[in-house]
Amino acid sequence: MHNARPLPQYLVSRYNGWRATTFTDNRAWYARLADEGQRPRAMIISCCDSRVHVSSIFGADSGEFFIHRNIANLVPPYTPDGQQHGTSAAVEYAVQALKVTHLIVMGHTKCGGVAGCHAMCSGHAPELEDESSFVGRWMDILKPGYARISDLPEAEQIPALEREAVMVSLENLMGFPFVREAVESGRMSLHGLIHDIGDGTLFQYDGPAGQFVRV
Repeated sequence: MHNARPLPQYLVSRYNGWRATTFTDNRAWYARLADEGQRPRAMIISCCDSRVHVSSIFGADSGEFFIHRNIANLVPPYTPDGQQHGTSAAVEYAVQALKVTHLIVMGHTKCGGVAGCHAMCSGHAPELEDESSFVGRWMDILKPGYARISDLPEAEQIPALEREAVMVSLENLMGFPFVREAVESGRMSLHGLIHDIGDGTLFQYDGPAGQFVRV
């Protein structure tokens, strides 16, 4: 593969710094992770956005979280059709093989994917409507959420759609038989979060109250 190139020097320098400090100080822990395998208690599905740093937000060490990132932290509907489904495969592995006890969907403010979905659904992003758009077809998952917020005042629609990205994902997760069984048996719990990237606030969805409340 002649197109691949060595890492840029700034990443090499950062790696060397990590290995000389964090890794060296915790060498026994990393050896244990390698020998004994991972046993994360939680899976977190978050956005690819570079401003969302899940491990840092929760002060997590290596081996604590099974993390899956995609555009707008979406979970597609359960569709066992023989095609390739990266997010669904990650969920299956976390629930069935790793036996996580918490499955968390974490959205965030100022999400570009959500804004793109809003633009597409409101007719302002024809490039995303094209069948060749991977982003557009992925954002189709959020169309039911857009239908629920489309009558709100325009200024409220995108923040509401960011919350819907979490809600649609939670609803779709319950369509996976193995997720539903784990939740209904009490072996695993679902959680929905919204992280405000500007002020660091975290909101969690309160099922009985039917709303997001500040943590």
